[in-house]
Amino acid sequence: MQILLPLYDNEGQHFGEEAYARTRAELTAQFGGMTAYQRAPARGLWTTGEGEVARDDIVIFEVMAPALDREWWASTRKRLQARFRQDALVVRAMAVELL
Repeated sequence: MQILLPLYDNEGQHFGEEAYARTRAELTAQFGGMTAYQRAPARGLWTTGEGEVARDDIVIFEVMAPALDREWWASTRKRLQARFRQDALVVRAMAVELL
């Protein structure tokens, strides 16, 4: 599972380290570990309803789990949306085959 987290809120204010540390701690407690891709933020671009190009600089938090608990992830997404002051937040699941 991956969570795409913004570096800045909608007013351009950088989120402090506490929000990310808290999220890392929660994921580690739930899954026994996690990976954070924070060194080189990714940049997302999209066209708004007004035809403007918007951008987001993001970091990615990732965990592996043997099963997908949709209820836990839905409540976690809502909690993270509030923590990072977002209307929507991408949480995605991918099947993985270990070789």
